Amino acid sequence: MVNAYLARYAASSRGGAGSRAGANTLDETGYAQLQHGSATIGVNVLEAQGVLMVFAPIMAVPLSGREAVYRRLLELSFIATSDAAFAIDRSRDEVVVRCLRRLSALEYEEFEDIVTTVSQVADTWDDALLRELRGG
Repeated sequence: MVNAYLARYAASSRGGAGSRAGANTLDETGYAQLQHGSATIGVNVLEAQGVLMVFAPIMAVPLSGREAVYRRLLELSFIATSDAAFAIDRSRDEVVVRCLRRLSALEYEEFEDIVTTVSQVADTWDDALLRELRGG
Protein backbone atom coordinates (compact mmCIF):
# COMPACT_ATOMS: atom_id res chain seq x y z
CA MET A 1 0.00 0.00 0.00
CA VAL A 2 2.73 2.50 0.97
CA ASN A 3 4.70 1.66 -2.19
CA ALA A 4 1.59 2.47 -4.24
CA TYR A 5 1.23 5.77 -2.36
CA LEU A 6 4.89 6.61 -2.95
CA ALA A 7 4.55 5.95 -6.68
CA ARG A 8 1.37 8.05 -6.85
CA TYR A 9 3.02 10.85 -4.90
CA ALA A 10 6.07 10.78 -7.19
CA ALA A 11 3.86 10.91 -10.28
CA SER A 12 1.75 13.77 -8.95
CA SER A 13 4.74 15.84 -7.80
CA ARG A 14 6.70 15.75 -11.06
CA GLY A 15 6.85 19.23 -12.40
CA GLY A 16 5.28 20.71 -9.26
CA ALA A 17 6.75 23.91 -7.85
CA GLY A 18 9.60 23.08 -5.50
CA SER A 19 8.71 19.40 -5.22
CA ARG A 20 10.42 16.35 -6.52
CA ALA A 21 10.10 12.81 -5.36
CA GLY A 22 12.89 10.47 -4.43
CA ALA A 23 12.62 6.70 -4.12
CA ASN A 24 9.37 5.31 -5.51
CA THR A 25 9.50 2.19 -3.32
CA LEU A 26 10.42 1.25 0.21
CA ASP A 27 13.74 -0.48 0.68
CA GLU A 28 14.11 -3.81 2.51
CA THR A 29 14.00 -1.99 5.86
CA GLY A 30 10.71 -0.24 5.05
CA TYR A 31 12.31 3.15 4.34
CA ALA A 32 12.08 5.59 1.44
CA GLN A 33 13.25 9.16 1.06
CA LEU A 34 11.52 12.03 -0.72
CA GLN A 35 12.60 15.56 -1.51
CA HIS A 36 9.89 18.18 -1.00
CA GLY A 37 11.08 21.76 -1.36
CA SER A 38 14.22 22.10 0.73
CA ALA A 39 13.14 19.33 3.10
CA THR A 40 14.41 15.77 2.92
CA ILE A 41 11.50 13.60 4.02
CA GLY A 42 11.93 10.09 5.40
CA VAL A 43 9.03 7.68 5.01
CA ASN A 44 9.35 4.69 7.30
CA VAL A 45 6.95 1.79 7.74
CA LEU A 46 7.25 0.51 11.29
CA GLU A 47 5.68 -2.88 10.66
CA ALA A 48 5.89 -4.17 14.25
CA GLN A 49 3.99 -1.14 15.54
CA GLY A 50 1.63 -0.99 12.55
CA VAL A 51 2.41 2.67 11.86
CA LEU A 52 3.83 4.92 9.22
CA MET A 53 6.33 7.53 10.36
CA VAL A 54 7.06 10.50 8.13
CA PHE A 55 9.90 12.71 9.35
CA ALA A 56 12.40 15.39 8.37
CA PRO A 57 15.67 16.27 10.09
CA ILE A 58 15.80 19.88 11.29
CA MET A 59 19.10 20.33 13.12
CA ALA A 60 21.60 18.69 15.42
CA VAL A 61 20.67 18.73 19.09
CA PRO A 62 22.69 21.61 20.59
CA LEU A 63 25.41 20.76 23.07
CA SER A 64 24.42 23.53 25.49
CA GLY A 65 21.13 25.06 26.54
CA ARG A 66 19.24 21.85 25.88
CA GLU A 67 16.51 22.53 28.43
CA ALA A 68 15.57 25.79 26.69
CA VAL A 69 15.68 24.06 23.29
CA TYR A 70 13.48 21.22 24.45
CA ARG A 71 11.00 23.67 25.97
CA ARG A 72 10.84 25.66 22.72
CA LEU A 73 10.30 22.48 20.69
CA LEU A 74 7.47 21.42 23.01
CA GLU A 75 5.87 24.87 22.78
CA LEU A 76 6.02 24.78 18.98
CA SER A 77 4.66 21.24 18.89
CA PHE A 78 1.53 22.39 20.73
CA ILE A 79 0.06 24.24 17.72
CA ALA A 80 2.71 25.50 15.27
CA THR A 81 3.37 22.06 13.77
CA SER A 82 -0.22 21.13 12.83
CA ASP A 83 -0.50 17.30 12.95
CA ALA A 84 3.27 16.90 13.19
CA ALA A 85 5.51 17.32 16.24
CA PHE A 86 9.14 17.90 17.02
CA ALA A 87 11.06 14.93 18.37
CA ILE A 88 14.63 13.85 19.04
CA ASP A 89 16.18 11.07 16.97
CA ARG A 90 18.40 9.61 19.68
CA SER A 91 20.52 7.50 17.35
CA ARG A 92 21.54 10.52 15.27
CA ASP A 93 21.24 13.18 18.00
CA GLU A 94 19.01 15.23 15.68
CA VAL A 95 15.89 17.29 16.10
CA VAL A 96 13.28 16.07 13.62
CA VAL A 97 9.72 16.95 12.79
CA ARG A 98 7.63 13.82 12.53
CA CYS A 99 4.13 12.52 12.11
CA LEU A 100 2.84 9.02 12.89
CA ARG A 101 -0.26 7.35 11.44
CA ARG A 102 -1.73 3.91 11.84
CA LEU A 103 -1.26 1.90 8.64
CA SER A 104 -4.53 0.00 8.87
CA ALA A 105 -6.71 2.99 7.94
CA LEU A 106 -4.28 5.13 5.95
CA GLU A 107 -5.67 6.54 2.71
CA TYR A 108 -3.65 8.23 -0.01
CA GLU A 109 -5.01 11.71 0.70
CA GLU A 110 -3.88 11.43 4.32
CA PHE A 111 -0.46 10.16 3.22
CA GLU A 112 -0.07 13.14 0.90
CA ASP A 113 -1.24 15.52 3.64
CA ILE A 114 1.27 14.07 6.13
CA VAL A 115 4.17 14.45 3.69
CA THR A 116 3.09 18.02 2.90
CA THR A 117 2.67 18.93 6.57
CA VAL A 118 6.04 17.53 7.60
CA SER A 119 7.79 19.24 4.70
CA GLN A 120 6.10 22.60 5.36
CA VAL A 121 6.96 22.51 9.06
CA ALA A 122 10.54 21.53 8.23
CA ASP A 123 10.84 24.31 5.62
CA THR A 124 9.37 26.85 8.04
CA TRP A 125 11.38 25.93 11.12
CA ASP A 126 14.77 24.55 10.06
CA ASP A 127 16.51 27.89 9.49
CA ALA A 128 14.22 29.82 11.85
CA LEU A 129 15.02 27.55 14.80
CA LEU A 130 18.76 27.78 14.21
CA ARG A 131 18.56 31.58 14.06
CA GLU A 132 16.31 31.76 17.12
CA LEU A 133 18.43 29.43 19.21
CA ARG A 134 21.63 31.25 18.29
CA GLY A 135 20.01 34.50 19.41
CA GLY A 136 19.90 36.22 16.09
